[in-house]
Amino acid sequence: MAHPSQLGFQDAASPIMEELLHFHDHTLMVVFLISTLVLYTITIMMSTKLTNTNSMDAQEVEMIWTILPAIIMIVIALPSLRILYLMDEISDPHLTIKSIGHQWYWSYEFTDYDALSFDSYMIPTKDLQPGQFRLLEVDNRMVVPTESPIRMLITAEDVLHSWTVPSLGVKTDAIPGRLNQTTFITTRPGVYYGQCSEICGANHSFMPIVIEATPLTNFENWSTLMLKS
Repeated sequence: MAHPSQLGFQDAASPIMEELLHFHDHTLMVVFLISTLVLYTITIMMSTKLTNTNSMDAQEVEMIWTILPAIIMIVIALPSLRILYLMDEISDPHLTIKSIGHQWYWSYEFTDYDALSFDSYMIPTKDLQPGQFRLLEVDNRMVVPTESPIRMLITAEDVLHSWTVPSLGVKTDAIPGRLNQTTFITTRPGVYYGQCSEICGANHSFMPIVIEATPLTNFENWSTLMLKS
């Protein structure tokens, strides 16, 4: 989860988020280099006397400031397209979960288990236990097995929502009448927090998402208990 005064991204808990962090660092270095070059150019122009003020054209300069930006754009675009296709790739998921956004809570349906479905409401502040996080805890967490490809089918019942878990690199709009899909793999056990990222009404900030990643054996025990209850 995020920490107070945090400036960077959350720690990656999925391969896609690791790729996004690497791409962010790669692009940021390009931005720093460009900014340094522009600052250097401005400083030189302000501290030296201008010459050749009557020059009408400079073909060499024109070629440089046309070709160089094109190369920079290619250097940024290629890894960006690679990650984009990786995020859209969904092949042989081990588990499919349907998430439905409501005003203002989420409901989950495990499509591989006919009777396994539940609603997930935020725990009010007055009911929080010691160590629980305000505005982030829910009464029913979405439990998934670690190191397993999970396919999410995301929709909404009323208005636009957005199912977002930053540490997993997942952000997919929940649109009424439309079924969007995404995928993720949790690389380690843990509890991962997210929130609705599309303004959906008065209680938009009170519909958090909590994913609990656990080993397969623990997940099977949890699903058995949920089916019995």
